Amino acid sequence: MKNDNKLSLKKPEILFLSFFGVGFLPKIPGTWGTLAICPFLYYAGQFHPPFFFFIPFILILTMVSSFLADKAQRDFDFKDPQWIVIDEVLGMMVAWLFIQKHSFAHLAILFVLFRFFDIVKIYPASYFDQKVKHGAGVILDDIVSGFYAGLIYYFISKILLT
Repeated sequence: MKNDNKLSLKKPEILFLSFFGVGFLPKIPGTWGTLAICPFLYYAGQFHPPFFFFIPFILILTMVSSFLADKAQRDFDFKDPQWIVIDEVLGMMVAWLFIQKHSFAHLAILFVLFRFFDIVKIYPASYFDQKVKHGAGVILDDIVSGFYAGLIYYFISKILLT
């Protein structure tokens, strides 16, 4: 990795992409990133907001994240570094749009489902992960995984959790 010595949380783009440094936690940064957004989602859910309120926010964050991830990949000469966890944050936010009950148990189910789909990368997530070289590939595979997790959660909640 060239320029690895330039990684610093003092740089706003590194702070953002690592979700305030969470991506630098040891061993399982993607899981830490997913876990880090959960308290915010749980708290937001207590106000029972309409899901469509978050869609513009997620879209803007996705575009900004894609641009910054692309810049980081070029600046540091690596593809999809593990410390970039804003993609997991966004994927979990997408999954959260499907939540039926704002409780810890339902959020935990979403968490497990999202981590599963993020690791397995079912098409088209695998396409974005492997074929899209731009920073958008880093972000969009997790958006797709979040969508899959949300859909499966939705069906589980309607059949088993009602």
